[in-house]
Amino acid sequence: MKSKTRTSSQNLATNLLLVFPLFLVYQVGVVLIYPMINGADLLTRFLLQNVGLSRSAYLGYTAAVAALYAIGVVLLRRRQKINLTIFVPVLLESAIYALTMGSLIVLVMTRVFGVDPRLAPGLGEQGFIARVVMSVGAGFWEEATFRLALLTGIAGLCERVIGMRRIVALLLAFALSSFLFSAVHHIPPYGDPLHLGVFTFRFLAGICFGLLFWFRGFAVAVYTHALYDLYVLIIRG
Repeated sequence: MKSKTRTSSQNLATNLLLVFPLFLVYQVGVVLIYPMINGADLLTRFLLQNVGLSRSAYLGYTAAVAALYAIGVVLLRRRQKINLTIFVPVLLESAIYALTMGSLIVLVMTRVFGVDPRLAPGLGEQGFIARVVMSVGAGFWEEATFRLALLTGIAGLCERVIGMRRIVALLLAFALSSFLFSAVHHIPPYGDPLHLGVFTFRFLAGICFGLLFWFRGFAVAVYTHALYDLYVLIIRG
């Protein structure tokens, strides 16, 4: 029998509520740090840079999205029981993963693949608020894009439409979503210069986040990602 915490961690309604504070912090925080925007947040970039939405109008858009977010949770609640008591266990579990993931990846890179574990550059001279907002944004938007949408979508497409065996579909979904996760960080003009070590590190990080998402739930993946970025950008500088 699954534990109550494990069962709730796989509950989408619970997961969406647990990560909602990160969503709000990022969406409102973008107003303070613009033009910095998370690369996976294509809609915000389009609205602010291409449409030319004012900051007040953008906050109105954020309020509307938050309302739709809430409606989605309410609809899910009809089929799923929400359990917010797992927030602290999820946060503690994510903190453990965040503090150990980087060292594990570097170990695999050096001992298994023999790749120089060069890490990605940070945010330079950006201030504390910018680092917090960007870390939170990476946690929410990149996990929503590459794990919740792409990993799940690719696995479902390969298994149910193409007819692949489940294990093959999952392996392909993990590999492709992690490859794309790493690749988008190198797309000009805002991406990092392409280096094998940086690309490999992010690819393996994508695999780790994917495993957390698949086996521990969306909220664990989001908080692990956000806490890892906070650790790297703020504590390690």
